[in-house]
Amino acid sequence: MKMPETNIDPVYFAPCGMNCLVCYKHCYHKKPCDGCLKSDLGKPEHCRKCKIKDCVKAKNITYCFECSEYPCVRVKNLEKSYNKRYQTSLIKNSELVKEKGLAEFMRLQKNKYTCKNCGGIISLHDGECSECQTKMKVGNE
Repeated sequence: MKMPETNIDPVYFAPCGMNCLVCYKHCYHKKPCDGCLKSDLGKPEHCRKCKIKDCVKAKNITYCFECSEYPCVRVKNLEKSYNKRYQTSLIKNSELVKEKGLAEFMRLQKNKYTCKNCGGIISLHDGECSECQTKMKVGNE
C-alpha cells in the first residue's frame, strides 16, 4: 500500500491517538480496514472489541482528548504499551492534534512514515515498508 499523495483522510486518526494508516493491519491486509472511526470491516478482533472506541461512542465524542476524564486508565495503559513496544506516544499524538489540528498531524505522520525508497507506508508496529518490505527506523518529527 502506497502513502496517499494528497492529504490523509482524518478518519485514520483513532480516538486513542493512533494513526490507523500506519498500523500493520492496514499496511499488509489485502482489504485494509477503514480506520477506527468507520466500520469494523477488516479490523483485527482486538480493534473490533476496543473498549476505548466503545467509550468515545457512548460519550458521543470523537477523540479521547475531548473527554473530561482524559487520560483515563485505559488510555494510560495503552500509552504505556505503545511507549515500551513502539517508542510512540499516543498521548503526544493527541496533544499535537488538539494543538495544531488533524491536517498538520497527518502531514507530519506522512513525512515520518513514508518509505524513502518506494513511497510505501512504514508500519509503526514493525518498521517494515508495506511495498518493498525494507526494515526502517522511523524518523522523529
